[in-house]
Amino acid sequence: MVTSWFRVLPDFLIIGGQRCGTTSLYYYLLQHQCIAPAQTKEVHFFDNNFDRGPLWYRTRFATLWSRWMTEVRGRRFATGEATAYYLFHPHAPRRVFQTLPQAKLIALLRNPVDRAYSHYQRSVRRGREPLPFEQAVEKEVERLRDESEKLLSDERHRSDIHRYYSYLSRGVYADQLKAWLKVFPREQLLVLRSEDFFADTTGALEKIFLFLDLPSATIPDRRPYKKASYPKMDPATRRRLLEYFAPHNERLRQFLGEDFGWDQ
Repeated sequence: MVTSWFRVLPDFLIIGGQRCGTTSLYYYLLQHQCIAPAQTKEVHFFDNNFDRGPLWYRTRFATLWSRWMTEVRGRRFATGEATAYYLFHPHAPRRVFQTLPQAKLIALLRNPVDRAYSHYQRSVRRGREPLPFEQAVEKEVERLRDESEKLLSDERHRSDIHRYYSYLSRGVYADQLKAWLKVFPREQLLVLRSEDFFADTTGALEKIFLFLDLPSATIPDRRPYKKASYPKMDPATRRRLLEYFAPHNERLRQFLGEDFGWDQ
């Protein structure tokens, strides 16, 4: 905290979504010579630690000296963090805008059916989820109802239920992006399909470097982070979830003017 006044705030945030490749993206970006890391990849300031204040947040980033030394060498300087819960947290957009109104925002979006199942499997691996997948998604509305209301009414409320059991809710991307674009101009938000990011990592990274106003760079280590193996989803369950998400995907298409191709 003593050095917080001499530290920078982030230039960009990877705001989500969870289980969409944000960890891989963050560690790929750290290989760029102009990007300095945060103390941790997920700082969780704008969701769970906002009451600690902006000085606490500054302690998670590089010093002004680091920025100055980088720029003296003729290179641009940028730093950022990646907290996947930001995209879904109801207070995060306003809090980010209050603190970082000029920040560039990056959202990775994955097929919401695949995202939900990956999220569920992670909860199972960590011992948080005792229910079968089909029961867990059926119980989601009941689980989240009170917690969502508490989050909206009490800014200090922290909800593990809202964070861990939001399998389907986190895939309703249109509502989440609308909340962010109520406070941020569209040009400060870059939205990418996770499927495109992993299919053409070079092309996706070039888009991101251009968005961040950074020079092109070669990223040698492109191993996928947090990749896990688990049984395939039951085909009947997948069909039901494709039907569930179809109208939400259509709203996303209309909102962004882009077909994400997730209805197959």
